[in-house]
Amino acid sequence: QVQLQESGPGLVKPSQTLSLTCTVSGGSITTPYHYWNWIRQSPEKGLEWMGAIGYSGNILYSPGLKSRAAISRDTSKNQITLQLSSVTPEDRAVYYCARQIRGPFSDLESWGQGTQVIVSS
Repeated sequence: QVQLQESGPGLVKPSQTLSLTCTVSGGSITTPYHYWNWIRQSPEKGLEWMGAIGYSGNILYSPGLKSRAAISRDTSKNQITLQLSSVTPEDRAVYYCARQIRGPFSDLESWGQGTQVIVSS
């Protein structure tokens, strides 16, 4: 059974770059048709899809975040990373990684527990 675990700093200062890691166990991030997503949730905006990286390395971004977000992967560590630049207090949220197993338009069927991020000086 796949497990996803998000990790990163709980506190980031405004204008800095946030870096988060999703470590996957029990399954490979290169398994065909699997996509690995970053999603965040805040009281103000609700659930917001940020982007995804596919099993072949192709990357999709939310148009609203494309200029600030960068998603990558380390296949040797079975990890997905998210970098979000120029953060503001509006980027405060719980950040999740989640898996799709039937391509980028299928259901998000496995989720990590999430990691809280606060943006404050």
